[in-house]
Amino acid sequence: MTSPARTLETEFPDLADSIRHLIQDSIQFKNDRDNYHKLDKAIRGLEERGIATDDDHFRELKIQRAQLKDQLYQQARSHKH
Repeated sequence: MTSPARTLETEFPDLADSIRHLIQDSIQFKNDRDNYHKLDKAIRGLEERGIATDDDHFRELKIQRAQLKDQLYQQARSHKH
């Protein structure tokens, strides 16, 4: 069973208002946020099911997730509403 997803609002509670505004105001932010959640769900699913994956591939997925999360954080942090 996959653990519950952690939303960006959960990860960054102090930026929850900015995140909600960006989701409504920026198609790019919403798409990036959706991609982050899909990637996170895939990684968590692989981890929890113990599905064998190439170490380099798995590491690359985690790097992509971290980079996307950082990008979303930076956008939310600099957002003025």
